[in-house]
Amino acid sequence: MASFVIEGGHKLHGKIVPQGAKNEVLQVVCATLLTDEEVTISNIPNILDVNNLIQLLRDMGVKVSKKSVDTYSFKADDVNLAYLESEEFLTRCSRLRGSVMLVGPLVARFGQAMIAKPGGDKIGRRRLDTHFLGIQKLGASFNYDAVNGVFKITASHLKGTYMLLDEASVTGTANIIMAAVLAEGKTTIYNAACEPYLQQLCKMLNSMGAKITGIASNLLTIEGVKSLKGCTHHVLPDMIEVGSFIGMAAMTSSEVTIKNVSYENLGIIPDSFRRLGIRLEQRGDDIFVPQQDHYEIESFIDGSIMTIADAPWPGLTPDLLSVMLVVATQAKGSVLIHQKMFESRLFFVDKLIDMGAQIILCDPHRAVVIGHDHNFRLRGGNMTSPDIRAGIALLIAALSAEGISRIHNIEQIDRGYQNIEQRLTALGARITRIE
Repeated sequence: MASFVIEGGHKLHGKIVPQGAKNEVLQVVCATLLTDEEVTISNIPNILDVNNLIQLLRDMGVKVSKKSVDTYSFKADDVNLAYLESEEFLTRCSRLRGSVMLVGPLVARFGQAMIAKPGGDKIGRRRLDTHFLGIQKLGASFNYDAVNGVFKITASHLKGTYMLLDEASVTGTANIIMAAVLAEGKTTIYNAACEPYLQQLCKMLNSMGAKITGIASNLLTIEGVKSLKGCTHHVLPDMIEVGSFIGMAAMTSSEVTIKNVSYENLGIIPDSFRRLGIRLEQRGDDIFVPQQDHYEIESFIDGSIMTIADAPWPGLTPDLLSVMLVVATQAKGSVLIHQKMFESRLFFVDKLIDMGAQIILCDPHRAVVIGHDHNFRLRGGNMTSPDIRAGIALLIAALSAEGISRIHNIEQIDRGYQNIEQRLTALGARITRIE
């Protein structure tokens, strides 16, 4: 198990480019199974979850070629369906949350799929009902082997239908879309997720010959086609990394420019940081964060305490709440962080409390942060990363803290952030990886 040793208290300065979006890549790479023609995808980040998914496709028989440092081609013209029933395949699926999005493409094109109950972050229950109910409505049958934790899905014929999703699940919507594009007739999905990454998936599928309308809304209409062709696709920059770098700059009182952020796809993220008092400027497609020795949390118009909560797009992504919570510890004022979607994601705050942060954990979903206004620096600590987003939040805390911090289980951070210690060291951070 690897660890980071961080010497805190150093200001950062310079320019940094966000990696390609992890959550988009996991979707579009799975979508390459929908055609036997070549699909080329660029701006793919070199991170653990993505690398594991690409290797899984290779082992399934997909021809994968690395064209450049961030560009791959995929050709799924000879998929080994027998491998899907192997213990090796199921074991690897159980370790990779994104593997659940293999179900839609496999059922749509081959009429069958097997998947183990997927793993991923330890952030509470992450049910798969939306995925399965939607694909069932298209005509698939599901059987669950509770002893081995394995789902077997079969479908001799998928047929379009109307469905109202019980939740606007991003991966659930993606899975259903990928199943519906090859189904017979029209599929209508209401309460669909509409994040930029879903929009990107739909645009890629349309470039492959799919017929999807309503993109960027929560009402999608899909006219099924008989087959899809190859295409080229470029992945958006990762909005979670962009938000992480904004928070990191503010927390360490640093001047940082974040390059090529695709600003129009950031939604409410910049304004959410502004509500914490953080100044940032849009400069073309870059974000400039000036050095700020103090930032003050806004209050609501009636004077009541600010609440920052996650919500389906175009609301604030839950993946940034951990970062915003950490940043608030050095703000002037107080804020209630309300994590609605995952009941265990705030439990990492005990590490911040040990570092000197003033946080009241009300329950698994809510925490009140009383900011220090940079009058009191956090103390270095010894901690373990429980998930990707808590991991980057703890790293931000350590960079701003006084003294030496150690973060263990940084494989969780590696799952979502590419070469993070090298990129931050180039800005002036002091981070050492210990294997």
